[in-house]
Amino acid sequence: PGEKKTMVEQEPTAGHRLGAPDTLGISTLEAGQKPPAVPSGRRAAVRVRMLDDSEEIFDVSQRASGKVLFEMVCAHLNLIEGDYFGLEFQDHRKMTVWLDLLKPIMKQIRRPKHTVLRFVVKFFPPDHGQLMEELTRYLFALQIRQDLATGRLTCTDSSAALLVSHIIQSEIGDFEETQCRQHLLNNNYIPDQMALMDKIMDFHHTHVGHTPAESDYQLLEVSRRLEMYGIRLHPAKDREGTKLSLAVAHTGVLVFQGHTRINSFNWSKVRKLSFKRKRFLIKLRPDLNSTYQDTLEFVMASRDCCKVFWKICVEYHAFFRLFEEPKPKPKPVLFSRGSSFRFSGRTQKQVMDYVKETEFKKLPFDSLDFSLSLFLSLSRSIFIYLSILLFLSLFLFLFLSVLICLSLYLFHFSGSFLSPSDGAGLSVSLVNGHRRGDELNATIPSPDGQQPSPLTSPLLNDAGALRTDDEEENRRKRFPTDKAYFIAKELLTTERTYLKDLELITLTFQSVLSKEECVPESLRKLLKSSFEPLHTYHSDFLKELEQRLALWEGRSNAHIKGDYQRIGDVMLKNTQALKMLTAQLQKHAECVGELEKACVASRRLASVCRDFELQKACYVPVNVFILRPLHRLLHYKQILERLCKHYPATQPDFRDSGTVNAQLIELEAVLRDSMLKTDNYQRLLELQKDLLGVEGLAVPTREFIRLGCLSKLSGKGLQQRMFFLFSDVLLYTSRGITASNQFKVHGQLPLRGMTVRAERRFGFKTDFVHYCINLRRACVRASISEMEKWMEDLKMAVDLAEDCSGPATSLLTNSHDVKSPGEWASEVESEDDLGGSRTSLERHGNSSAHHRGNTTVHVCWHRNTSVSMLDFSIATENQLSGNLLRKFKNSNGWQKLWVVFTNFSLFFYKTHQDEFPLASLPLLGYSVTVPAESENIHKDYVFKLHFKSHIYYFRSESEYSFERYAVCACGQTHTRVLFKNI
Repeated sequence: PGEKKTMVEQEPTAGHRLGAPDTLGISTLEAGQKPPAVPSGRRAAVRVRMLDDSEEIFDVSQRASGKVLFEMVCAHLNLIEGDYFGLEFQDHRKMTVWLDLLKPIMKQIRRPKHTVLRFVVKFFPPDHGQLMEELTRYLFALQIRQDLATGRLTCTDSSAALLVSHIIQSEIGDFEETQCRQHLLNNNYIPDQMALMDKIMDFHHTHVGHTPAESDYQLLEVSRRLEMYGIRLHPAKDREGTKLSLAVAHTGVLVFQGHTRINSFNWSKVRKLSFKRKRFLIKLRPDLNSTYQDTLEFVMASRDCCKVFWKICVEYHAFFRLFEEPKPKPKPVLFSRGSSFRFSGRTQKQVMDYVKETEFKKLPFDSLDFSLSLFLSLSRSIFIYLSILLFLSLFLFLFLSVLICLSLYLFHFSGSFLSPSDGAGLSVSLVNGHRRGDELNATIPSPDGQQPSPLTSPLLNDAGALRTDDEEENRRKRFPTDKAYFIAKELLTTERTYLKDLELITLTFQSVLSKEECVPESLRKLLKSSFEPLHTYHSDFLKELEQRLALWEGRSNAHIKGDYQRIGDVMLKNTQALKMLTAQLQKHAECVGELEKACVASRRLASVCRDFELQKACYVPVNVFILRPLHRLLHYKQILERLCKHYPATQPDFRDSGTVNAQLIELEAVLRDSMLKTDNYQRLLELQKDLLGVEGLAVPTREFIRLGCLSKLSGKGLQQRMFFLFSDVLLYTSRGITASNQFKVHGQLPLRGMTVRAERRFGFKTDFVHYCINLRRACVRASISEMEKWMEDLKMAVDLAEDCSGPATSLLTNSHDVKSPGEWASEVESEDDLGGSRTSLERHGNSSAHHRGNTTVHVCWHRNTSVSMLDFSIATENQLSGNLLRKFKNSNGWQKLWVVFTNFSLFFYKTHQDEFPLASLPLLGYSVTVPAESENIHKDYVFKLHFKSHIYYFRSESEYSFERYAVCACGQTHTRVLFKNI
């Protein structure tokens, strides 16, 4: 009795049902016949509970790794395909974790006498036909029985009854009513079994003649089709606090809400999985039709929970996606970063190949092979040591070289010091969605040490060359410094961007439409007649501008000082030609309307337009490009006004500039009414795409006034809602979990008869209330600044609604959705609506969802801000493009980029010739300031964009450029107050 035993038998184990022999069998992780070698030393008894609830005791060395114990369990079961299984246990933190096969057992299990390890299925394959052995399928069937009994495998009543019928067919054989009923009374396979007893017996009656093996096969066949098959839920929350669950499967990472799968991220789309403290991050590869790349963030209970889930994700990816076991990473010589965890064991492909090819033949021991392997092992060790010595020597050489160079530099420039910002440090940036395909666990640098997240922190890679200070100084000395030159240069840089926008419609979009039979011939002719003359005109105009600026800068042999340092004559010549195109400019408003009518009439055309907008080159909606020629007139007028203010009346270019400006004012007056109406119509069309549950939004009599995110009081408390204010109605919505990524309309508040006033309620100082006709009220909360904006616009909108004599209209698609005024105050939202309003998840399998996730409406939702039609007008006037130097908060180098400010966003390019932007930064919510003295930015003409912890510095080439870019940034961020010197 006191004698120690390696294995203590209790009752027949799982393998005895299949007649398994009592031999040690074959190791599951290494080819061969012998049991794993057990290290000498003190030993410990480890209890393992099998899938049939029997317990075995294994006597292992305290120095043994988890792999030794696992191989002993598989050998005991005579299990060949043991790689699908694992050993799990509760650690000292009461967390269920997997036994690490590479680490010593005693370092993982602190109290082995009080710990029971469970032998369970770890990897669930998509098809049980991939399991070669009957024993393996039997063990999987036992796992399904456990999951059913514990309620982990949820399904419908019919599926549950069918599963139980296969189980009892395997247990007691063919159907006999009395025996079957008695067996079901004595054994409980599912939580609510009594209610389904008759249905189970009906199914059992159809399984006559099935052997136990066939029943196991059918059990797996039914269960693998269930959504919760093999799912192990890990509680988490999204960035808005919605309770979710994460899981991992052979296909990738899954997201559940309750027991319903709401999202999935396939391995092919996942670029990296990582965790930072208790935040679990999923970084997706860029979509083929999209510029952007998303980083999704989930918050788990603790860092340990994050790490446990991250480990199983790494193992699932390696087991199902790799062809062979990943090789261990070499240990770093100086320091290590991140987790050293890796998948240990054969992959699914290796397991299947081994079972098919070897047929479990014994491999004879070959002394020659042993000698050869010993020789290779020694050679590898020597090579590693020599590599380490070479690396250390190289590191020492580089360090001494740097010291020598620094000494020479300080000796040559004695008395001067190099500030941290004077060095041209390397840029470690990354394009949002345009980095080369990285491995799953690749490292991503970020500007401030934080992981990038959607809508807040787009990064760039080495898209632009780093410019040193000497290069910048030489450039300033070489080019003119007159303000008029920089005004002319703004005209040139913005004209380059404008011409590329024209080409997108004239060449690309019209080429797409020409291939579609659904496009009306009238629409084709209208677009062609409107854009082709303008494209020809602006192509010639740009060539003249480039030639004039080259002469002005002295980059031409024909340059004679003073003769070409002006731009008014070029503008005067071309403005005369532009006036001849007034008829074409008047057609652009008509183009927007005709295109919308054609899309409404043809689903095919609507799909074509939507797919076109998903192209990388189409960085703003198509209608914005169509209206660009009208907006361009405003930019010409502003540039000429600044030039006239700069010139004295005696300057030769003053007369030409003034004449051109007067002609542009006259041309703008002709087009102003059409421009304002079309801008409003285009805005309504874009909002209609973002709203779910409204119809007839874009009508001529309706004006858009403001949209923004507010907290609305309901029966569940304050809930985040998106409000849309028009001239006749106020809509409130929430962002739901839909494939189209739209905002679901909850209700509408008619403006006619509404009175608005601010009051303090519920301890908040910034509440204001909408009063309806019957004095029933809907209360929302906002910051003081937002409240003032909303109050001003609401009062204006109410006045507009009172002046309107037409009948009140309903925008909701269903009459059931229209709430009475009394219902607004006592509204109690459903759990589905509540969850939908607080989640930021997108279905990335749908490309349109991804595209609409970065619109102005969604940015306002994420950044809890609002914009008005006035803000849109200011942003339209303050469009700008050109070269800027950019640096991150913690980097020294300045990176030269081509930037475009438009549509409340900043788009980054490598050069102005690029066909599409490398990345974009939505600017709503950002602040524009100048760096403080403590930030050590000892450079001229630098402004700062910052939102929370995300900080970007931009450096321009002159005082004029600095003022223009700073003012433009304010217009795109709808910041009212900048800084004193502008």
